[in-house]
Amino acid sequence: MIWPTICLGLTFQVLLVSGASYPKKLNIWPMPESVEYGNGTIYLSKDFQLKTDGSKYADASGILKDGFTRLLDVVTANNIIESKSKVDESLLLQGIHVVVLSGDDELQYGVDESYKLSIHPKGKPIYADIEAATVYGALHALQTFSQLCHFNLKRRKLEVSQIPWTITDRPRFAFRGLLIDTSRHYQPLPMIKKVIDSMAYAKLNVLHWHIVDTQSFPLEIPSYPKLWNGAYSLSERYTVAVAAEIVKYAQRRGINVLAELDVPGHAKSWGVGYPALWPSKNCQQPLDVSNAFTYKLINGVLSDFSKIFKYKFVHLGGDEVDTSCWSSTPRIRKWLKSQGLNESQAYEYFVLRAQKIAVSLGYEVINWEETFNNFGSKLDKKTVVHNWLGSGVAERVVAAGLRCIVSNQDVWYLDHLDTTWQEFYTNEPLTNITKPDQQKLVLGGEVCMWGEHIDGSDIEQTIWPRAAAAAERLWTHPNKLAKNPEDVMLRLSHFRCLLNQRGVAAAPLDGPGRVAPIGPGSCYAQ
Repeated sequence: MIWPTICLGLTFQVLLVSGASYPKKLNIWPMPESVEYGNGTIYLSKDFQLKTDGSKYADASGILKDGFTRLLDVVTANNIIESKSKVDESLLLQGIHVVVLSGDDELQYGVDESYKLSIHPKGKPIYADIEAATVYGALHALQTFSQLCHFNLKRRKLEVSQIPWTITDRPRFAFRGLLIDTSRHYQPLPMIKKVIDSMAYAKLNVLHWHIVDTQSFPLEIPSYPKLWNGAYSLSERYTVAVAAEIVKYAQRRGINVLAELDVPGHAKSWGVGYPALWPSKNCQQPLDVSNAFTYKLINGVLSDFSKIFKYKFVHLGGDEVDTSCWSSTPRIRKWLKSQGLNESQAYEYFVLRAQKIAVSLGYEVINWEETFNNFGSKLDKKTVVHNWLGSGVAERVVAAGLRCIVSNQDVWYLDHLDTTWQEFYTNEPLTNITKPDQQKLVLGGEVCMWGEHIDGSDIEQTIWPRAAAAAERLWTHPNKLAKNPEDVMLRLSHFRCLLNQRGVAAAPLDGPGRVAPIGPGSCYAQ
């Protein structure tokens, strides 16, 4: 539908976007819930400023101000604003007027991330307008605004084309995650911060930090200071202060940090500092189910976690547990017999005991799907089951009344380099879940960047742009999602090039994950 409108002596055509058929020149990622736009142009003033008159949010911690500063940084990153040509004052956008309706900036699961962004060339002076329920919705609006800005090389000025804009937006799912793995390869703090920045560009809001695993234990735990003896080296470690900095850095960008302590399997590195956690010197994982010290240490670790990681959820893993070490170790075999437990029952015993520890510290627990597949009815009723093995799990989880996060490995594992961005885009978390009350139990989804073959040299191009394809699936209303992923290819290609311009090493679209450009050419054609 096209409506003509007259504003400031200029004629615009206002286009209303509906359904999943988008004009080719609409380059916003992920697609907002509602978009109206025209065909005019306005330029950013060299004194572009933030205004917050009427906002209930005082911004005492500077979250909004810093978000505005980052906006200016990314839109000016590749060019120098010059005074080469004069522009009529009536065509200058003087700044952004942000009104936040809540004075609270606590970041938690389910925080209202909605916003409305309007850029209408009216009034003197002219301001873009953002209204958001919380400061985090306002940050999303600033990200959207940044994608509307372009550098006009003829005038040497920043411009916003296709005005007037009216964008109303909110996320489809409250949990939109990306997992990084710092046990298989250590990721330095600057790289983790770069990943967080790039997540914000795509409106992902949960960094799932798979901190420790079989290979290394890089995190400082004050209650048990020998645990990080299991790190690869003295320099490949995270202090408590670094972990707190990661949480703070992410929070100021609207991103929660979900910490994972994978138990009882994947824990060989724990015993480097505390050998009593191993079933035996020759059989070193899973953690010793029979030893009271095991649970005392887990309590200490999670207690230290609770001082750093403020997200309401903690991830306790529970996947790929090979219990043979328990039955092959004489003293543990004797304990199992005394308790009347076989190996599978001992696995259940361990997971449920670890859950109780986490719950006692105020956490709600996420476990990998094996726990549900093996003893789902015994799990804490607030357990969130994290799907990864394949499709069909989520529908069984929600039918049982439990919550679920979708990460099925066949299409949402970034380390699977043969999985294309089209497959990431078309993976639907609500497949075969039709009842509204069960749909609400799907918190969202997560793409997983496992680190066996990933370090600081290749993490970004393995994540992007395929993670962005999943990000739109998790953010955008289903009526606005393309049925054919090829319909969004040009728009995703534009976003990939935007990431490159912002210093993110996002790979080309025309190949599997981490593919190199096939030859010379424009970024937009790769």
